Amino acid sequence: MTSKKMRLEELNRLISEPGFWDNADKANATMAEISSLKNGIESFDELQTMHDDIGALIEMAEEENDSSMVSEIGDELERFKTEFDTLRISTLLSGPYDKDNAIITLHAGAGGTEACDWTSILMRAYTRWADSKGFKTEVIDYLAGEEAGVKSCTIEITGTNAYGYLKSEHGVHRLVRISPFNAAGKRQTSFVSCDVMPDIEEDIDIEIKDDDIRIDTFRSSGAGGQHINKTSSAIRITHFPSGIVVSCQNERSQFQNKAKAMQMLKAKLYMLRQQENEAKEAGIRGEQKDIAWGSQIRSYVLQPYTMVKDHRTNVEIGNAQTVLDGNFDPFINAYLKWKSIKKED
Repeated sequence: MTSKKMRLEELNRLISEPGFWDNADKANATMAEISSLKNGIESFDELQTMHDDIGALIEMAEEENDSSMVSEIGDELERFKTEFDTLRISTLLSGPYDKDNAIITLHAGAGGTEACDWTSILMRAYTRWADSKGFKTEVIDYLAGEEAGVKSCTIEITGTNAYGYLKSEHGVHRLVRISPFNAAGKRQTSFVSCDVMPDIEEDIDIEIKDDDIRIDTFRSSGAGGQHINKTSSAIRITHFPSGIVVSCQNERSQFQNKAKAMQMLKAKLYMLRQQENEAKEAGIRGEQKDIAWGSQIRSYVLQPYTMVKDHRTNVEIGNAQTVLDGNFDPFINAYLKWKSIKKED
């Protein structure tokens, strides 16, 4: 915490220098860092005060031999534990892009209509998670399933550390349940891939040759198949060397959609270039595996019992519905701890 306070003092001196606002982008980035540092320091100070108050309550209860204070102390300890865990997790978000907004792309895999329905369930779950954090969500791209659900969608989630948290969700998600689309009531397994990347807003030094990409236009469509507009303003860019495909249809014009799609493509290519090994590359781009059995990071079982299990951290939750309502925090927190331990090893 001392290093953070020293860094805050350094930045406060910097903003008082003449010409600080000459470079608006750099100045805004500095102000964002100051805000983040202040929030972290304030959280630590509040936690320290809470710790001291609990100590005083325990001392008072012992001196007065007052057992009626046990319940109050217990409640305060639980609150302290929750706040402490939140602060500890935030210290693990130290990656170069952890602070950025996130872009999530969901693709239905094996399972047909069932998988498309599973995609729509996950889309709702991540939207509810974002809402619980006070983050803003915007659908960038949407392709409805042929019979039901969603074949693919891309969601931009705007909020501090959105990518830092959601990078844990990258991978294949497996659902086991009694199919609502099967008259025989058979148990069905379906899969959805989740790709997560940071929304890098600054200009990225990536050269993209015209011969390396194909740009397709198509008619924008929203959830439920409703047309956003009647012109072919949506953009899909295919990058041949990497196999990356990005789409955008939420902006008002074809020009804006093309600019956003190109920004997404550059961000993906930049992240790929920065990786030093295949494992890190897979964390941004997505491992090139079939979206099927054996490649999943997490299983959601609704029948014959209910359980959600992360296969990387072995964290399990028996109440699957709370997870489908957006309670991903236990898995996100466990993943960040797991990654920090692996890094130390």
